[in-house]
Amino acid sequence: MTRSRSAAEPQGFLHWMLPAMLGLVAITVLLSGRDLSQMFKDLAVGGGMYLHPAVAWLQRGVSLLLVLVAAERLVNHFAMHKQLPSPLLVWTFIGYWLATVAGPAFFGSHPQLSHEYLYTLLIGLAGALAAGADRDRVVDAARNALFLFLLAGAALAVVNPAMVIDTTYNQGLFAGVPRFGGLATHPVALGMFAQTFLLCLWARPFGRRWLTALAWILGLATLFFAQSKTSWIAFIVCSLAMLAVRHGGNVWRRMGDPREGEFGIVACLAVIVLAAGALALVLFADVGSEAAGFLDTTEGAQLMSMTGRDQIWVIALEEWRANQLFGYGPGLWDDAFRASIHLPNATNAHNQFMDTLARSGSIGAAALVVYSAVLLVLALRYAKQTGGLSIALLVSVALRSISEVPLLMFGYGTELFTHLLLLITLASAAAERVHAPVAAVRRTNYRVAS
Repeated sequence: MTRSRSAAEPQGFLHWMLPAMLGLVAITVLLSGRDLSQMFKDLAVGGGMYLHPAVAWLQRGVSLLLVLVAAERLVNHFAMHKQLPSPLLVWTFIGYWLATVAGPAFFGSHPQLSHEYLYTLLIGLAGALAAGADRDRVVDAARNALFLFLLAGAALAVVNPAMVIDTTYNQGLFAGVPRFGGLATHPVALGMFAQTFLLCLWARPFGRRWLTALAWILGLATLFFAQSKTSWIAFIVCSLAMLAVRHGGNVWRRMGDPREGEFGIVACLAVIVLAAGALALVLFADVGSEAAGFLDTTEGAQLMSMTGRDQIWVIALEEWRANQLFGYGPGLWDDAFRASIHLPNATNAHNQFMDTLARSGSIGAAALVVYSAVLLVLALRYAKQTGGLSIALLVSVALRSISEVPLLMFGYGTELFTHLLLLITLASAAAERVHAPVAAVRRTNYRVAS
């Protein structure tokens, strides 16, 4: 019997999307000739990273590539009358784009239209139409691209350290340790890339053990020296989620198995030790004095003001009140707006909900809540099927949403990377479930015919 092509088989060029986006970031930084230590001083006075003239043409080329890849997937899907992997995911994504991008672009306090806003719609829809076997190809491609990205950054630390290392950084937990930015636009972005790389590596290790071990060392070292506390916390929580999905059931079964008495005793003792340690810290450490002393420091003052985010949020709320339905519009936090509020570092609201509320109004904020809820439901539904990757990626996006804007949809950029990977992971898992019953029926009919 001739096997027909199904939507579960890998097709098209969807796996080139994430490497293309990452390559654009890397080349932009390479051609900038930046001094990472000086870049933050320039940003504080209203400047920014130098963009080489070639970057504009490179960006056009990458945009064309992404549009062609997305168009191929969309045309192929609908021309062959295939089922949507997850209608809920597709229609919720479209609604989210309409509410957070199209609405404010037309009806915001400062309407602004650009063809770039359509890119995220096309790219996201292509990701939401991922077939079952696309997940492995996409995760492998993202893993390989991120490995080369991190490796190139590490090499530049030796060849051109000024480009990738901020030697003036003094706000980390470890005094005197410089901050590593690699080929990312910011060390915080590098932390996100390193964290995503480790999750992809966990889900899809390299074929050679020595290469996998080297990749883990590179990823963990990059994550550490990027000194992004949000990424550290996110990676720990994501790791716990992956472990819970992959081994949680076995742990509970072993603890309840009378034949595994030693395992249950060890697990209980570990919990007791952790609880006793936390209790001892509260009872015998002078927590109050330590906390008071910390709040008197520069770092403590920054923490109490959320590193200046309280000022940004006040401004965001003012812009929302000016147009509560559709918000300010796409141009919020651009160069002109930041200059007008005298906050050159405020490139976004540093919180996904506050940023969406200010840019896209109450309609956009409501769509964000609905979209996030759908992502959560689907990530939990397909957690076991994806080996924990779906829930880990969702946790990563959720935790990053506290201080950044990973669900921003105005053009593709650094923030879209993990978001798109999550969409593809969910859609491919949904596609496997959609076509599994069809494949079972075909096998049954084939046996009957035989």
